[in-house]
This record gives sequence, structure tokens and C-alpha cells, in this order.
Amino acid sequence: MPDPLKTGDAAPDFKLPRDGAGSLSLADFKDKKLVLYFYPKDDTSGCTAEAIAFNGLAGEFAAIGAAIVGASPDPVKAHDKFRKKYELTFPLLADESKQILEAYGVWVEKSMYGRKYMGVERTTFLIGADGRIAQVWRKVKVPGHAEEVLAAARKL
Repeated sequence: MPDPLKTGDAAPDFKLPRDGAGSLSLADFKDKKLVLYFYPKDDTSGCTAEAIAFNGLAGEFAAIGAAIVGASPDPVKAHDKFRKKYELTFPLLADESKQILEAYGVWVEKSMYGRKYMGVERTTFLIGADGRIAQVWRKVKVPGHAEEVLAAARKL
């Protein structure tokens, strides 16, 4: 496994299908700040709370020139339902191949009740307008996280 991405590293490029059809790539956010957050699964309690928190601050992120994008291994169809159900205003990327999850180092071995399995480590990357990683939050705890990312994005 490659070394974990850190502040100052170039953000790995990607091009993935998104909810509502089409695709998005890192190049689509050139000269913009990007909040790229990885989450395990649509419509689960923690992932829903995180999406709602980011959505609630979407206007404030937009005001400082920052886009928000969520990514998980769920298929586009699941993202469409999730986005509609919670009226999310930002795109969700479907990484069924785990390509971007692995490139960003968030597809990891996890353990629950002694059982090991592969899954998404809830992680957020703040990427500067220069395409470099400005800040990384690993093993995110949802309460207060979106506000913390917004505060960091304001300083960028």
C-alpha cells in the first residue's frame, strides 16, 4: 500500500460516474477549493448525518469558492435515491471499482466484532485551488466535522 496522502501532496486525479448521470473529474474543480469526503454507505445513520451537515453549510462553502463532493463505493442508483431523499445539493461519486478509494488510501481493513473486512475509512480531504491537499481528516467523527472543514477552507 502506498504511503498515506498528506498535506502538500498532489491530489490523485479521478474521473468517476456521479448521481444524476455524467461523471466528474478532479480537473472539473481546477482553480476551486474542493472538499472531497469519503463515506462508507448511502442512507446509514452516520453517513446521512455527515451528508446533511455538509449540505446545511453548502451555501457557506460556495461563498468562499469551495465545492463539496461525496464519494463511496455505492452505485449511481443508490446515490440518486440518497441525494433525492435528503435533498442534497452537491454531487456524489460512485466508485464501485474502488479506484479512487484506493488512490486516496481510504479503502482499508476494518474490524467489527472480531471480524475483519475491507471498507471505507470515513475521511475528508480539503484540496486547494492548486490541486494540492491542504488538509486531511482521517477516521472522522461526524458531529462538528463539517464546521471544522469549513473553518479550514476559509483560511485557505
